[in-house]
Amino acid sequence: MKNNYLNEIIKQIFLCDSPTGYSHNINQLLLSMLKDLGYHPEVTNKGNIQIFIEGKNHSKKVATSAHIDTLGLMVRSINTDGTLSVTNVGGPSIPTLDGEYCKIVTRTNQEFTGTILCKSSSVHVYEDAKNKIRDLDSMIVRIDEKVKDKEDVIKLGINHGDYIFIDPKTTITPSGFLKSRFIDDKGSVCAILCVLKDLKDKLATPAYDTYVYFVNQEEVGHGAATVNSNIDEFVTVDMGCIGKDLAGNEYEVSICAKDSGGPYSYELTTKLIELAKKNHINYVVDIFPFYGSDIGAAWRSGVDCAGALIGPGVHASHGMERTHLDAIHQTIQLLYLYLTNE
Repeated sequence: MKNNYLNEIIKQIFLCDSPTGYSHNINQLLLSMLKDLGYHPEVTNKGNIQIFIEGKNHSKKVATSAHIDTLGLMVRSINTDGTLSVTNVGGPSIPTLDGEYCKIVTRTNQEFTGTILCKSSSVHVYEDAKNKIRDLDSMIVRIDEKVKDKEDVIKLGINHGDYIFIDPKTTITPSGFLKSRFIDDKGSVCAILCVLKDLKDKLATPAYDTYVYFVNQEEVGHGAATVNSNIDEFVTVDMGCIGKDLAGNEYEVSICAKDSGGPYSYELTTKLIELAKKNHINYVVDIFPFYGSDIGAAWRSGVDCAGALIGPGVHASHGMERTHLDAIHQTIQLLYLYLTNE
Protein backbone atom coordinates (compact mmCIF):
# COMPACT_ATOMS: atom_id res chain seq x y z
CA MET A 1 0.00 0.00 0.00
CA LYS A 2 1.53 3.29 -1.09
CA ASN A 3 1.77 6.16 1.37
CA ASN A 4 -0.22 8.56 -0.82
CA TYR A 5 -3.61 6.90 -0.18
CA LEU A 6 -2.88 6.42 3.52
CA ASN A 7 -1.75 10.03 3.92
CA GLU A 8 -4.81 11.27 2.02
CA ILE A 9 -7.32 9.46 4.20
CA ILE A 10 -5.45 10.32 7.42
CA LYS A 11 -5.99 14.01 6.65
CA GLN A 12 -9.71 13.47 6.07
CA ILE A 13 -10.46 11.02 8.89
CA PHE A 14 -8.49 12.76 11.62
CA LEU A 15 -9.91 16.20 10.89
CA CYS A 16 -13.50 14.93 11.10
CA ASP A 17 -14.51 15.36 14.75
CA SER A 18 -16.26 12.27 16.13
CA PRO A 19 -16.38 11.99 19.93
CA THR A 20 -18.44 9.08 21.21
CA GLY A 21 -22.11 9.48 20.29
CA TYR A 22 -21.44 12.11 17.61
CA SER A 23 -20.92 9.91 14.59
CA HIS A 24 -23.15 11.24 11.81
CA ASN A 25 -20.46 13.43 10.25
CA ILE A 26 -17.74 10.78 10.12
CA ASN A 27 -20.31 8.21 9.03
CA GLN A 28 -21.13 10.34 5.99
CA LEU A 29 -17.41 10.63 5.19
CA LEU A 30 -16.83 6.89 5.55
CA LEU A 31 -19.94 5.98 3.58
CA SER A 32 -18.66 8.11 0.70
CA MET A 33 -15.17 6.56 0.91
CA LEU A 34 -16.53 3.01 1.02
CA LYS A 35 -18.87 3.59 -1.90
CA ASP A 36 -15.98 5.09 -3.89
CA LEU A 37 -14.10 1.83 -3.26
CA GLY A 38 -17.06 -0.17 -4.58
CA TYR A 39 -18.58 -1.42 -1.32
CA HIS A 40 -22.18 -1.31 -0.11
CA PRO A 41 -22.15 -0.04 3.49
CA GLU A 42 -25.09 0.14 5.86
CA VAL A 43 -25.59 2.16 9.04
CA THR A 44 -27.14 0.51 12.09
CA ASN A 45 -29.53 2.20 14.51
CA LYS A 46 -26.62 2.56 16.92
CA GLY A 47 -24.52 4.44 14.40
CA ASN A 48 -22.14 1.63 13.44
CA ILE A 49 -21.20 1.13 9.78
CA GLN A 50 -21.12 -2.43 8.49
CA ILE A 51 -20.26 -4.01 5.16
CA PHE A 52 -20.45 -7.63 4.06
CA ILE A 53 -17.97 -9.17 1.60
CA GLU A 54 -18.71 -12.61 0.23
CA GLY A 55 -15.78 -14.99 0.64
CA LYS A 56 -14.50 -17.94 -1.35
CA ASN A 57 -15.52 -20.33 1.40
CA HIS A 58 -18.86 -20.10 3.22
CA SER A 59 -18.01 -22.58 5.97
CA LYS A 60 -17.43 -19.79 8.53
CA LYS A 61 -17.93 -16.08 8.99
CA VAL A 62 -15.20 -13.72 10.12
CA ALA A 63 -15.24 -10.08 11.15
CA THR A 64 -12.94 -7.16 11.73
CA SER A 65 -13.55 -3.71 13.20
CA ALA A 66 -12.08 -0.38 14.22
CA HIS A 67 -13.82 2.30 16.22
CA ILE A 68 -14.62 5.69 14.75
CA ASP A 69 -15.43 7.36 18.05
CA THR A 70 -12.86 9.35 19.96
CA LEU A 71 -12.49 10.96 23.34
CA GLY A 72 -14.05 14.34 23.95
CA LEU A 73 -15.87 16.67 26.30
CA MET A 74 -19.38 18.02 26.81
CA VAL A 75 -20.71 21.17 28.39
CA ARG A 76 -21.61 20.26 31.97
CA SER A 77 -22.76 23.72 33.01
CA ILE A 78 -22.40 27.41 32.22
CA ASN A 79 -20.54 29.45 34.81
CA THR A 80 -21.43 32.93 36.06
CA ASP A 81 -18.32 34.41 34.41
CA GLY A 82 -19.23 33.09 30.95
CA THR A 83 -16.90 30.10 30.96
CA LEU A 84 -18.02 26.50 30.61
CA SER A 85 -17.59 23.62 33.04
CA VAL A 86 -17.02 20.28 31.34
CA THR A 87 -17.73 16.58 31.63
CA ASN A 88 -15.65 13.92 29.94
CA VAL A 89 -16.72 11.73 27.01
CA GLY A 90 -14.62 8.59 27.37
CA GLY A 91 -11.34 8.83 29.24
CA PRO A 92 -9.13 11.67 27.99
CA SER A 93 -5.99 12.39 29.99
CA ILE A 94 -7.26 15.58 31.59
CA PRO A 95 -3.86 17.21 32.40
CA THR A 96 -2.92 17.07 28.69
CA LEU A 97 -5.97 19.19 27.81
CA ASP A 98 -4.74 22.31 29.58
CA GLY A 99 -4.20 24.95 26.88
CA GLU A 100 -5.76 22.99 24.01
CA TYR A 101 -7.92 24.69 21.40
CA CYS A 102 -11.44 23.37 20.96
CA LYS A 103 -14.79 23.90 19.27
CA ILE A 104 -18.21 23.99 20.93
CA VAL A 105 -21.01 22.68 18.69
CA THR A 106 -24.63 23.39 19.57
CA ARG A 107 -27.72 21.28 18.85
CA THR A 108 -28.56 23.79 16.09
CA ASN A 109 -25.14 23.22 14.46
CA GLN A 110 -23.60 26.52 15.47
CA GLU A 111 -19.85 26.35 16.09
CA PHE A 112 -17.81 28.45 18.48
CA THR A 113 -14.08 28.22 19.11
CA GLY A 114 -12.50 28.21 22.53
CA THR A 115 -9.62 27.08 24.72
CA ILE A 116 -9.58 24.45 27.46
CA LEU A 117 -7.85 25.87 30.53
CA CYS A 118 -7.22 25.24 34.19
CA LYS A 119 -9.14 27.63 36.44
CA SER A 120 -5.78 28.73 37.83
CA SER A 121 -4.70 29.82 34.36
CA SER A 122 -2.22 32.62 35.01
CA VAL A 123 1.03 32.44 36.96
CA HIS A 124 0.73 36.20 37.56
CA VAL A 125 -2.59 35.80 39.33
CA TYR A 126 -2.87 32.36 40.93
CA GLU A 127 -0.34 31.07 43.41
CA ASP A 128 -1.16 27.45 42.48
CA ALA A 129 -1.10 27.97 38.68
CA LYS A 130 1.87 25.63 38.25
CA ASN A 131 0.90 22.87 40.66
CA LYS A 132 -2.91 22.82 40.78
CA ILE A 133 -4.28 19.37 39.98
CA ARG A 134 -5.69 19.31 36.45
CA ASP A 135 -8.94 17.34 36.72
CA LEU A 136 -12.50 17.82 35.48
CA ASP A 137 -13.42 20.04 38.42
CA SER A 138 -10.51 22.40 37.78
CA MET A 139 -10.92 22.75 33.99
CA ILE A 140 -13.07 25.23 32.07
CA VAL A 141 -13.55 26.32 28.47
CA ARG A 142 -12.91 29.96 27.59
CA ILE A 143 -15.18 30.86 24.66
CA ASP A 144 -13.88 33.10 21.88
CA GLU A 145 -16.91 35.37 22.00
CA LYS A 146 -17.71 38.58 23.90
CA VAL A 147 -19.38 36.93 26.87
CA LYS A 148 -19.27 38.34 30.38
CA ASP A 149 -21.80 36.16 32.17
CA LYS A 150 -24.02 33.10 31.92
CA GLU A 151 -26.80 34.97 30.15
CA ASP A 152 -24.45 36.03 27.32
CA VAL A 153 -23.51 32.40 26.75
CA ILE A 154 -27.13 31.26 26.71
CA LYS A 155 -27.90 33.96 24.12
CA LEU A 156 -25.26 32.39 21.84
CA GLY A 157 -27.29 29.16 21.89
CA ILE A 158 -24.79 27.13 23.94
CA ASN A 159 -26.42 24.73 26.37
CA HIS A 160 -25.71 21.82 28.69
CA GLY A 161 -24.90 18.65 26.73
CA ASP A 162 -23.33 20.42 23.75
CA TYR A 163 -20.24 18.65 22.44
CA ILE A 164 -16.75 20.09 22.81
CA PHE A 165 -14.32 18.91 20.12
CA ILE A 166 -10.64 18.84 21.04
CA ASP A 167 -8.25 19.99 18.30
CA PRO A 168 -6.37 16.82 17.19
CA LYS A 169 -3.35 18.78 15.83
CA THR A 170 -2.74 16.04 13.23
CA THR A 171 0.74 16.11 11.67
CA ILE A 172 2.72 13.70 9.50
CA THR A 173 6.42 14.46 9.82
CA PRO A 174 9.00 14.07 7.00
CA SER A 175 10.43 11.13 8.98
CA GLY A 176 7.09 9.29 8.82
CA PHE A 177 5.68 9.91 12.30
CA LEU A 178 1.97 10.49 12.70
CA LYS A 179 1.44 12.89 15.61
CA SER A 180 -2.15 13.50 16.65
CA ARG A 181 -4.81 13.01 19.22
CA PHE A 182 -7.12 10.08 18.52
CA ILE A 183 -4.73 7.74 16.68
CA ASP A 184 -6.73 5.50 19.00
CA ASP A 185 -8.52 4.50 16.92
CA LYS A 186 -8.49 6.51 13.71
CA GLY A 187 -5.13 4.99 12.80
CA SER A 188 -6.89 1.61 12.71
CA VAL A 189 -9.81 3.01 10.72
CA CYS A 190 -7.30 4.13 8.10
CA ALA A 191 -5.61 0.71 8.19
CA ILE A 192 -8.88 -1.09 7.46
CA LEU A 193 -9.70 1.32 4.63
CA CYS A 194 -6.30 0.53 3.11
CA VAL A 195 -7.00 -3.20 3.36
CA LEU A 196 -10.37 -2.71 1.67
CA LYS A 197 -8.69 -0.73 -1.10
CA ASP A 198 -6.05 -3.46 -1.48
CA LEU A 199 -8.75 -6.10 -1.91
CA LYS A 200 -10.29 -4.09 -4.75
CA ASP A 201 -6.98 -3.14 -6.38
CA LYS A 202 -5.75 -6.75 -6.36
CA LEU A 203 -9.16 -8.18 -7.32
CA ALA A 204 -8.79 -10.35 -4.21
CA THR A 205 -11.58 -12.17 -2.40
CA PRO A 206 -11.50 -12.89 1.33
CA ALA A 207 -11.04 -16.52 2.28
CA TYR A 208 -14.34 -16.54 4.19
CA ASP A 209 -17.53 -14.50 4.32
CA THR A 210 -16.41 -11.29 5.98
CA TYR A 211 -18.08 -8.55 7.97
CA VAL A 212 -16.31 -5.21 8.43
CA TYR A 213 -17.46 -2.81 11.13
CA PHE A 214 -16.66 0.82 11.85
CA VAL A 215 -17.92 1.12 15.39
CA ASN A 216 -19.20 4.04 17.44
CA GLN A 217 -19.30 4.09 21.29
CA GLU A 218 -16.26 1.86 21.83
CA GLU A 219 -14.67 4.45 24.11
CA VAL A 220 -17.55 3.99 26.55
CA GLY A 221 -17.44 0.20 26.42
CA HIS A 222 -20.23 -1.10 24.18
CA GLY A 223 -19.28 -0.31 20.58
CA ALA A 224 -19.36 -3.80 19.08
CA ALA A 225 -22.20 -5.12 21.22
CA THR A 226 -24.43 -5.30 18.13
CA VAL A 227 -22.19 -7.15 15.67
CA ASN A 228 -23.63 -10.13 13.79
CA SER A 229 -24.22 -12.87 16.34
CA ASN A 230 -23.37 -15.56 13.75
CA ILE A 231 -19.70 -14.65 13.27
CA ASP A 232 -17.17 -17.36 14.10
CA GLU A 233 -13.99 -15.26 14.34
CA PHE A 234 -13.50 -11.60 15.13
CA VAL A 235 -10.15 -9.77 14.79
CA THR A 236 -10.52 -6.19 15.92
CA VAL A 237 -7.98 -3.49 15.09
CA ASP A 238 -7.16 -1.05 17.87
CA MET A 239 -4.09 0.74 19.16
CA GLY A 240 -1.18 -1.15 20.67
CA CYS A 241 0.18 0.08 24.02
CA ILE A 242 3.71 1.40 24.64
CA GLY A 243 5.52 1.95 27.93
CA LYS A 244 6.76 0.46 31.20
CA ASP A 245 7.61 -3.22 30.64
CA LEU A 246 5.53 -3.66 27.46
CA ALA A 247 7.10 -4.86 24.21
CA GLY A 248 5.17 -2.51 21.89
CA ASN A 249 6.77 0.28 19.89
CA GLU A 250 5.84 2.79 17.21
CA TYR A 251 7.16 0.76 14.26
CA GLU A 252 5.50 -2.65 14.61
CA VAL A 253 2.07 -4.20 14.84
CA SER A 254 1.09 -5.34 18.32
CA ILE A 255 -0.75 -8.63 18.81
CA CYS A 256 -2.49 -8.59 22.18
CA ALA A 257 -2.58 -11.84 24.15
CA LYS A 258 -4.49 -10.42 27.15
CA ASP A 259 -6.05 -7.19 28.34
CA SER A 260 -7.98 -6.16 31.46
CA GLY A 261 -10.88 -8.39 30.41
CA GLY A 262 -8.73 -11.51 30.23
CA PRO A 263 -6.97 -13.53 27.51
CA TYR A 264 -7.89 -13.38 23.85
CA SER A 265 -8.61 -16.61 21.97
CA TYR A 266 -5.47 -18.73 22.08
CA GLU A 267 -5.76 -20.45 18.69
CA LEU A 268 -6.73 -17.28 16.79
CA THR A 269 -3.98 -15.23 18.43
CA THR A 270 -1.47 -17.99 17.61
CA LYS A 271 -2.68 -17.99 13.99
CA LEU A 272 -1.95 -14.24 13.74
CA ILE A 273 1.51 -14.72 15.26
CA GLU A 274 2.30 -17.49 12.78
CA LEU A 275 1.06 -15.38 9.84
CA ALA A 276 3.32 -12.52 10.96
CA LYS A 277 6.33 -14.82 11.34
CA LYS A 278 5.84 -16.56 8.02
CA ASN A 279 5.42 -13.32 6.09
CA HIS A 280 8.22 -11.37 7.81
CA ILE A 281 5.87 -8.81 9.35
CA ASN A 282 7.40 -6.81 12.18
CA TYR A 283 5.31 -7.60 15.25
CA VAL A 284 5.31 -7.96 19.02
CA VAL A 285 3.07 -9.95 21.35
CA ASP A 286 1.94 -7.97 24.37
CA ILE A 287 -0.25 -7.62 27.44
CA PHE A 288 -2.40 -4.48 27.81
CA PRO A 289 -3.10 -4.05 31.55
CA PHE A 290 -5.64 -1.17 31.48
CA TYR A 291 -7.47 -1.77 28.23
CA GLY A 292 -10.65 -3.13 26.66
CA SER A 293 -11.71 -3.58 23.04
CA ASP A 294 -14.58 -4.37 20.70
CA ILE A 295 -13.97 -8.06 21.33
CA GLY A 296 -14.87 -7.68 24.99
CA ALA A 297 -18.03 -5.76 24.06
CA ALA A 298 -19.05 -8.49 21.60
CA TRP A 299 -18.36 -11.25 24.13
CA ARG A 300 -20.32 -9.49 26.87
CA SER A 301 -23.27 -9.12 24.51
CA GLY A 302 -23.30 -12.87 23.95
CA VAL A 303 -21.53 -13.25 20.59
CA ASP A 304 -20.05 -16.76 20.50
CA CYS A 305 -16.87 -16.12 18.52
CA ALA A 306 -13.13 -16.50 18.77
CA GLY A 307 -11.60 -13.06 19.30
CA ALA A 308 -8.21 -11.43 18.78
CA LEU A 309 -6.73 -7.94 18.78
CA ILE A 310 -4.04 -6.33 16.63
CA GLY A 311 -3.01 -2.74 16.02
CA PRO A 312 -0.19 -0.24 15.50
CA GLY A 313 1.86 0.69 18.55
CA VAL A 314 0.79 4.11 19.83
CA HIS A 315 2.76 6.20 22.32
CA ALA A 316 1.05 8.33 25.01
CA SER A 317 -2.45 6.95 24.57
CA HIS A 318 -5.39 9.21 25.47
CA GLY A 319 -3.02 12.17 25.42
CA MET A 320 -0.88 13.61 22.62
CA GLU A 321 -0.38 10.35 20.76
CA ARG A 322 2.23 9.33 18.21
CA THR A 323 2.95 6.37 15.96
CA HIS A 324 4.95 5.76 12.82
CA LEU A 325 3.45 4.98 9.44
CA ASP A 326 5.52 1.78 9.53
CA ALA A 327 3.33 0.43 12.34
CA ILE A 328 0.18 1.16 10.37
CA HIS A 329 1.65 -0.58 7.30
CA GLN A 330 2.54 -3.65 9.36
CA THR A 331 -1.03 -3.71 10.66
CA ILE A 332 -2.40 -3.43 7.11
CA GLN A 333 -0.29 -6.35 5.96
CA LEU A 334 -1.27 -8.61 8.85
CA LEU A 335 -5.00 -7.89 8.54
CA TYR A 336 -4.91 -8.42 4.77
CA LEU A 337 -3.21 -11.77 5.23
CA TYR A 338 -5.68 -12.81 7.92
CA LEU A 339 -8.66 -12.02 5.69
CA THR A 340 -7.28 -13.69 2.57
CA ASN A 341 -5.73 -16.86 4.04
CA GLU A 342 -7.66 -19.96 5.11
